Amino acid sequence: MEKGETIVPQPQDSEEKITGKKTSAARASCDAKPKSISRAKKWSEEIENLYRFQQAGYRDEIEYKQVKQVSVVDRWPETGYVKKLQRRDNTFYYYNRHRECDDKEVHKVKIYAY
Repeated sequence: MEKGETIVPQPQDSEEKITGKKTSAARASCDAKPKSISRAKKWSEEIENLYRFQQAGYRDEIEYKQVKQVSVVDRWPETGYVKKLQRRDNTFYYYNRHRECDDKEVHKVKIYAY
């Protein structure tokens, strides 16, 4: 850099158009806001993990990674379900390795689309 030159930071292209699904890491790196929301109709492994994040006070894994500044979420190796989450007040939620979201709770789970 020569004397008298100044570096002007360039704004990040946050409104980049991407088709298809973004990876969790790509979505977690920016302040992604959901575009739409829907409710779960039937149980699946994805719904199970969303249920666990929402019990701990987060929308989903993306928001958890943004708030807690973590790159990896603790998961059970056998099932892939979330094992442990830290709430916003720094208390921990510990989950079993088996299903915790009963059929009567499925309709309460929110699915966010980005």
